[in-house]
Amino acid sequence: MTTAGATPAAPPAPTSPVTPALYPCEVAHTRVQPVRHALRQRTYLWLVDLDALPRLPRPLHTLARFDARDHFGGRAPTLRAGLDAYLASQGVRNADGRVLMLAHARVLGHVFNPLTLYWCHDRTGSPVCVVAEVHNTYGGRHCYLLRPDAAGRADVAKDFYVSPFFDVEGSYRMRLPLPGERLDLTVQLRHGDGSRPLTATVRGHRRPADTRGLLTAALRHPWSTAAVSIGIRWHGIRLYLKGLPVRPRPVPPTREGML
Repeated sequence: MTTAGATPAAPPAPTSPVTPALYPCEVAHTRVQPVRHALRQRTYLWLVDLDALPRLPRPLHTLARFDARDHFGGRAPTLRAGLDAYLASQGVRNADGRVLMLAHARVLGHVFNPLTLYWCHDRTGSPVCVVAEVHNTYGGRHCYLLRPDAAGRADVAKDFYVSPFFDVEGSYRMRLPLPGERLDLTVQLRHGDGSRPLTATVRGHRRPADTRGLLTAALRHPWSTAAVSIGIRWHGIRLYLKGLPVRPRPVPPTREGML
């Protein structure tokens, strides 16, 4: 309660997550059109600070590596440099503070990140934007620049080929709150006729990114990123056998900041 004449207290500043952190999670895809089909897969993701990437003991190096070649154009000297080049190409100049990345690490020499997220802040710690980096199974990469609202929601037109069973049309409604104790993300494909044929969710809980936490995650989900890649292809085969026609894959245009 505020007494008469007293200055109301300022709202508390948002708590910035401690990094690095691990998020054992379940990834789910639910299709409702033109056939019903569901995919559920358990894995784990890292939340890291791009300017303070984890330094693991030498015996654990093969269980978690974060390489610049695995993101954006793959030619930048560091992950931060790759992100900064992309942001500059989009006219974003004030995302010069902390950047938190949610992604798979390279495990035993392999990595596949269907979706990597970057929460970008300015020097005061205020959020500036979110970058959603999407990889498809054909080796393509694309970034969406998002300006989420206070609830973490953002809409963006779809302009990248991902699933062979969907044309490049419609838009995405994304809900991407910064992870804390819980990880709770949603990406929904929406078409112009009002249909919502695909909804993807990622849900999990934070765990310490110490030696015990990493070993536990790696033992529960060995070859985790390879399993994600194989799982996507396996479900693609099942959808094809259900009679879904494959949509032609367009030639991807050159993307600024992705060279």
